Amino acid sequence: MQPASEQEIQTNASEKNSRQWNRSVGQRVITSVIAIPVVLAFVWLGGWFGFAGAIIAVILSVYELHNMMVHEGYHPLIWMSFALSILLLLAAMLPQQRLILLEAGLSAALLITLPLFFFRKKLEGAMVDWSLTLAIPVYLGWPLSVFLLLRGFQAGVSTGFWWVLTVFIGVWGFDSGAFFAGHFFGRHKLAPKISPAKTWEGVAGGLVFSIAAAVVLTAWPIGVPWYLAILLGILIGIAATLGDLAESLIKRQTHVKDSGQFMPGHGGILDRIDSLLFAVIVVFIFAQLVGKL
Repeated sequence: MQPASEQEIQTNASEKNSRQWNRSVGQRVITSVIAIPVVLAFVWLGGWFGFAGAIIAVILSVYELHNMMVHEGYHPLIWMSFALSILLLLAAMLPQQRLILLEAGLSAALLITLPLFFFRKKLEGAMVDWSLTLAIPVYLGWPLSVFLLLRGFQAGVSTGFWWVLTVFIGVWGFDSGAFFAGHFFGRHKLAPKISPAKTWEGVAGGLVFSIAAAVVLTAWPIGVPWYLAILLGILIGIAATLGDLAESLIKRQTHVKDSGQFMPGHGGILDRIDSLLFAVIVVFIFAQLVGKL
């Protein structure tokens, strides 16, 4: 039996990669068909139903991020990260008590968390673990609380509903466009040291969909001028890219491929909300600047 030629090896590798990509796409579609209606239901209901959805996202994503840190040998206080994240969500739901809740949370973060590390048997790495304990709710709890601020309490169709829908559809559209454009046309690497698969062509393809989503969902329903809606679509695409790269950096630093396995074809919850975490802040600020919130 003669050994396979170099061309045959390359052909087999190409076919294997194609099968893996097709399988990944299939898993993504199935998971999306199940998950998207659930997410949209929470968006539609808003108020305390939205709060419940944010709580679920916080619990799962904080747990995933904590596991990633433990995998690399860090040991942040997960219960305090949970508590501070939930407090941020609660502050968004209670506007009259918002300031005192934020002040109490930040005070507790200083007065409680740091002294707890005094009693460790080994003090090496204590400051890193303390920093991570506080960084987790800032990274996860704060953006998710902004979703609640943006959505508001009125169920059904409202200005807040359209803004939050713009975040989700804009980011989902960007991610899908970038995924396919990068696969078929990607040539120039965007950030090879952080995420080698991402390309400038993928970003360009994603921007087409984030701009379209922003125009459709804000120009007519909310009354945002079309040129500002285009700008918003671009900003959503940029924020989604930065959010994705931020999580890719975390995964690279903690040496994991996915944040979890909760969503087949997508990885963990954090793998699905990473772009949203940055995009929602951009949309929230934009909505206030244009006076449409």
